[in-house]
Amino acid sequence: MGLSGEPSIWDERTLDPSAILLTDRVAVVTGAAQGIGRATALALARFGAHLAICDREPEGLARTAADIEAIGRRVLTGELDVRNEDAAAAFLGEVGETFGSVDILVNNAGGGFVSDFMSVNAKGENALIRENFGSVTIFTRHTVPLMTNGGSITNITSVEAHRAGPGFAIYSAMKAAVANLSMSLSMELSDQRIRVNCLACDAIPTPGDATLGADSAALGVPEVASHTWPEIGSPDDCAATVVFLASDLARFITGSTVHVDGGTWAAGGWKVRSDRSGFVL
Repeated sequence: MGLSGEPSIWDERTLDPSAILLTDRVAVVTGAAQGIGRATALALARFGAHLAICDREPEGLARTAADIEAIGRRVLTGELDVRNEDAAAAFLGEVGETFGSVDILVNNAGGGFVSDFMSVNAKGENALIRENFGSVTIFTRHTVPLMTNGGSITNITSVEAHRAGPGFAIYSAMKAAVANLSMSLSMELSDQRIRVNCLACDAIPTPGDATLGADSAALGVPEVASHTWPEIGSPDDCAATVVFLASDLARFITGSTVHVDGGTWAAGGWKVRSDRSGFVL
């Protein structure tokens, strides 16, 4: 089958370190007060982007904004609940008025609580759906019209999007829904030159570990670890991947999921002994 389409940008441009830079691009990051969201916002700023960040935790949001300003980038903040569409629409309207357009969207906000499915009532279920799936559809719906020059959307999911999630079944199901939505959107938005990808994390200590667990794959089994890599992950590992996906280096990557998990997904049912002496099933 023959290939068709416009020429690659690399036909007229040299691939060099400048391709990673995001100079004067505008990025929206949800859940930027702490953890992966904060690390991502700061990394995008260090690589040249201006930021619009939101969170419902005002103190952490203010700290992130101050650090972005110290880097020398412009920043707009919004204290809001990402489940509230009216608040999100108002914030993104302000983003449009302030910056004119958006180049990068990082749907990072999400979370949950540990509970077996039969113990989750309708109110709790709706909150989980709205926070982990609805927030993605809300911010995507209101940001895409601002992506007048194309752009990159990265949705932060989890390794649980690709396997069972006992103890947080609805959270896991919603992350799987985001992964599937991202593939569909990668096709629907391609004619607008908007790339849509996912970043599936695991073994990344963040403030949310108290509810979801830093090492969920081991499920509390002593003497084993879920990931094969000998180092623990960092929010900066996720941030680095978002920077890559937002940059011209990833200009041909869309509809994909990058697993930033120290090998958890590759390991499948295998677990690593804590003394690194071998593997167990």
